[in-house]
Amino acid sequence: MLPKKSLTKEQAYQKLRHYCAYQDRCHSEVKTKAYLLGLRKPEVEELTSRLIEENCLNEERFAIAFAGGKFRIKQWGRIKIKTELKNKQISQYCINTAMDEIDDRKYKETLHRLAVKRWNSIKGEGTNLYVKMTKTRDHLLLKGYESALIAIEIKSLTEKQKGAG
Repeated sequence: MLPKKSLTKEQAYQKLRHYCAYQDRCHSEVKTKAYLLGLRKPEVEELTSRLIEENCLNEERFAIAFAGGKFRIKQWGRIKIKTELKNKQISQYCINTAMDEIDDRKYKETLHRLAVKRWNSIKGEGTNLYVKMTKTRDHLLLKGYESALIAIEIKSLTEKQKGAG
């Protein structure tokens, strides 16, 4: 096996800059990438600081983009988004800022749409009101929505079904 060709600090910096320019990144992702490039801790810290100073790396911007994307595209709830941001070692301040960016009205509309879609998809032998309630609740909890909001949604769906049935 050939020995790994090491990069100069400037070459590594350019690669990390490009890595951050391609897509918003959090500090932990950039540090992991730097270590994969073969850098040592003092170099990683220095280059990370440099990227932050030049605004290539901005944790608050990353958190807002991440939360918005996961909500809009994957329809994740706030709990799941917060958990993922914590796993990426994002500060509580940045997490709170990102959560504030999610519009409450759109959040509740998305929850309602997901609940109705899941509710209507549960069919077949042995399906009753309890099964529909349980499967819908479990699905929405997995998506990361708050149990209090889910309870309100399920209550309205059961009342509609009882009224229609």
